[in-house]
Amino acid sequence: MQTRHHPLLSPSLGSQRSLVSFHFGQPGHGEKVHIQASLHADELPGMLVAWHLKQRLLQLESEGAILGEIAVLPVANPIGLNQNLSSRLQGRFELMSGQNFNRHYLALAEPVSAAVFGKLGGDAKANTRLIRAAMKAELARYQAQSELQSLRHALHSLACDADIMLDLHCDSRADLHLYTGTPLWEQCEPLARYLGACASLLAEDSGDQPFDEACSQPWWQLRDLAAKAGLSAPIEMACLAVTIELRGENDVNHEYAARDADGIIHFLQHRGVIAGGAPRLPPLRHPATPLAGSEDLLAPHPGVVVYHAEPGSQLAPGDLVADVIDPLRDISSQVRTQRGGVLYATSDRPYATAGLGIARVAGSTAFKQGKLLTA
Repeated sequence: MQTRHHPLLSPSLGSQRSLVSFHFGQPGHGEKVHIQASLHADELPGMLVAWHLKQRLLQLESEGAILGEIAVLPVANPIGLNQNLSSRLQGRFELMSGQNFNRHYLALAEPVSAAVFGKLGGDAKANTRLIRAAMKAELARYQAQSELQSLRHALHSLACDADIMLDLHCDSRADLHLYTGTPLWEQCEPLARYLGACASLLAEDSGDQPFDEACSQPWWQLRDLAAKAGLSAPIEMACLAVTIELRGENDVNHEYAARDADGIIHFLQHRGVIAGGAPRLPPLRHPATPLAGSEDLLAPHPGVVVYHAEPGSQLAPGDLVADVIDPLRDISSQVRTQRGGVLYATSDRPYATAGLGIARVAGSTAFKQGKLLTA
């Protein structure tokens, strides 16, 4: 294992933070895998999973079983980890700018297309190498102007040439689910099976350039730009980028973390990054659905929330999800799903303000347009 430190831009006199990455295997041998945790710094189940992975990978490396290169970043956001207000960690948004740590990464398709379209040929693998080199060159030219920009730049630079990028997050109160690009589902399905995902949400553009799409989206955008330009050069979907939501914020325990680390190891065996036969693929809990088919259930008025359905439940249209009770006016309102599907996440707040999102249901039919992610 190699340990590497990546200094971030100093935000103030006498202060500087850095990212730490742990590298297993050998660069240039087999597929490259980038695994990071807690980019939203208050989402800690992934940090524990990353620690379990690190212990497993140390043993596998000593056995000569790592056939590719695997980088693990257990702490992907040292900035957010130091943001505390009234003893509560505030890790989703940078306090200085108000920006989400998982938005606004560099869009690479346009500058990369300008750099490579005159050089692409009939060899898909050679085209992938050209495109990755152009991505690295574009990122190397970027000059960060703030600590947040330098964090985004460091993470993107580490992952831009990965064959597999796994971003470990969690929701408020949830069953395990994941997000990935629609063109990547065939590659991603074994991972969803090994992890036991209750829902797999697909999109080509969810809005505001989150980290997973910054890594994977350029490949299908380049494919489409090439077709528009009349180029017949083959372009691979060369980065499987997946955001894995490891249940809820309070689901931090060794049992879950060990199970999730096993699922990731089994997937990497399936891909051939780790030696040894992968276990037989488990059943898929639920077919993949469009992110644009996710139904947001809102509180119709303020009140106490009482849930009738648990995350992971399969719901039919009209099923009751929660009551919202106003004890001052003696109003009890029922919140029901209109479309049905898998209830994959709920709020963890027992009190709702008017219009608060209290649950999300993965439906099979797309009906939304525009930005598909919450703030």
